[in-house]
Amino acid sequence: MIKEEDRLSKEIIGAAIEVHRRLGPGLLKSAYEECLCRELAIRGLSFERKKPLALSYKGVNLDCGYRLDVVVEGLVILELKAAEKIEPIHEAQLLTYLKLSELKLGILINFNVPLLKHGIKRIVNSL
Repeated sequence: MIKEEDRLSKEIIGAAIEVHRRLGPGLLKSAYEECLCRELAIRGLSFERKKPLALSYKGVNLDCGYRLDVVVEGLVILELKAAEKIEPIHEAQLLTYLKLSELKLGILINFNVPLLKHGIKRIVNSL
């Protein structure tokens, strides 16, 4: 893992914990996304929301409507959930996004848990 992604990971997880500590579980994903982005901004991190992700198929980039929830500092993809639990398909989805974007680190965050550490999964793209 590159040191910058690791540093960002700690900042992002700290921001997510702060949001979860204040709001708790049970809200819509959109509320957590809004608050997390506010917390990232407070911490001085740059980010893009709903970043389009093209799918390259046989040498042609196709716009299939994929959007990355949040990309922090152009290096880390955040896939946000407010689900009963993290399912294997959520992890596969984030890994696919990492491969398509050629980024190395993604963090899957499920805010709908009593203790946020049980809702965080780091996914590394070995490229």
